[in-house]
Amino acid sequence: MNRKKKINDAFQSKLKKAKQKLHKSNKPKYVSKADRALLEQQEQSSQAETQES
Repeated sequence: MNRKKKINDAFQSKLKKAKQKLHKSNKPKYVSKADRALLEQQEQSSQAETQES
């Protein structure tokens, strides 16, 4: 019985890991605070250029 349980547990863990790889999260990718500040500066500069034109 122990041998069957051990084999089944190994199979179940591999199956679980495979399913996790297939299912992607809907959570947005993390953007660091420094990157957010940089993006904000770029947006402001591009908006300023469009307003001047």
